Parts: sequence; structure tokens; C-alpha cells
Amino acid sequence: MVQEASVVTPERYSQGMTYDQYMETVKVNKARIEEYYSNVELSAEQTNRLQELASHENGPARMMVIGEDWCGDVVRELPVLARVAEAAGVELRIFPRDENHDIMNEFLKEGLYMSIPVAVFYDQGHEYICHWIERSEAANREQGEIEAAIRSEQPDISDQDFGRQRRARTAARAGDWQKATVDELVGLIQEHLH
Repeated sequence: MVQEASVVTPERYSQGMTYDQYMETVKVNKARIEEYYSNVELSAEQTNRLQELASHENGPARMMVIGEDWCGDVVRELPVLARVAEAAGVELRIFPRDENHDIMNEFLKEGLYMSIPVAVFYDQGHEYICHWIERSEAANREQGEIEAAIRSEQPDISDQDFGRQRRARTAARAGDWQKATVDELVGLIQEHLH
């Protein structure tokens, strides 16, 4: 977190939407989000680790997510974050980024970018534990490789065709990237609890 006093007080946190409430507001990509949600499966080991971490005295009890339904990373990762909250038994609240710039400004990627989704973990007393931004390291690396490959194979590709091919190729990697997200979250929470 960038600033000392967070705008995300317990009262503000409670004003966020539950997953079901958020899904009622989704205007674009609803079917894709629902499909990812139905297909996300945490391993028994991941679930056990999340439950163990949540059982710590200062373990995660709340997760806040910042996102927008038009963002491909949110479409892929929000269902994962919802499943993580369910597996850990933690409360989840979602805030649309574009209506909550004050919250987003506390969790800018590299202090500059309004990258989403953002998942922020708090303990039972609403003390900040840690946060995660956008996508897993594996997804970051592989997305760059996919983009470079498309440009290399088709140097004169139009932006529209580039976007179409990028979406198709990244969608093929989504399941592995989602698993990597869960592992990263487990590691991040564990690191900040010890």
C-alpha cells in the first residue's frame, strides 16, 4: 500500500459487492466469466493451504477485489479469486475500478498503472496483509512470448487481427495461468504471515 491511512475502512469494505451481486451488474463478458467460474478447480493441496493460512490468528479473513468486466485479465482471474475466497472461507467484496479511483490509487502497479484485477487481503481486524495485481508471473511471461510470436510470424498484422489471435492463444493458456495465480496467492499470503 502506498499511503498510511487507507480509504478502505471496514465500513467502506462492507459497501463492496459480493460475487453474486457483482455478476448481476456485469454488462460484457458475463458468459465468459461464468464459464471460467464453473471450470476453475482448486487442487486439494491448494484448498488445504488456503484454509490453513486463513486459520492463522492474523490470517486472511477478507479479500477485496478491484476490477472491471471489460478487462480480459479480470474475466480470467475474477473467477479464480472468487474460488480462492470460497476455499479459504474468507469474505469477498468487489469494487469496480472506474467508480472507485480512490481505492485503485492505493494499489497502482509499479506505483503508476491502474492494472486490474487487484486482490487485497485483510485479517479479521481489517489489517492489511498483502495484495496481488493483474496476473501471475507465468501469464506475464507467456503473454509477452505470445505477442512476440504473433508479431514475428505476421509482421504486417492489423491491430484487429493481432487482438483476435492474442485472445485465442492466451485463452488456450488460461487454465494453467489460473492454477499459477492460486499458487502465487498462497505463496504471497504465506510470505506475509511469517
